[in-house]
Amino acid sequence: ETQMDIEEGADIVMVKPGISYLDIVREIKNISNVPVAVYQVSGEYAMIKAASERGWLNHDAIMLEQTTAIKRAGADLIASYFAKDISILLNQ
Repeated sequence: ETQMDIEEGADIVMVKPGISYLDIVREIKNISNVPVAVYQVSGEYAMIKAASERGWLNHDAIMLEQTTAIKRAGADLIASYFAKDISILLNQ
């Protein structure tokens, strides 16, 4: 489907949900020259928020780890509900 989108002239392709499809992100990156965007959906955001509120994980650490994993998979652009939090954390 992505290849067909690219052949039809897509300027960018998007994969969502982000964490669940990192392998797909890598495959698309390997076969195309268009930018790959990844959308970290609200469910991924909510799971991290809920788990960190219960003390099950470190919010900042997992937020950065997931973002890093998305980037390592090949994302050129990441759309995330954590964008503001990540920006603040990285600029400290």
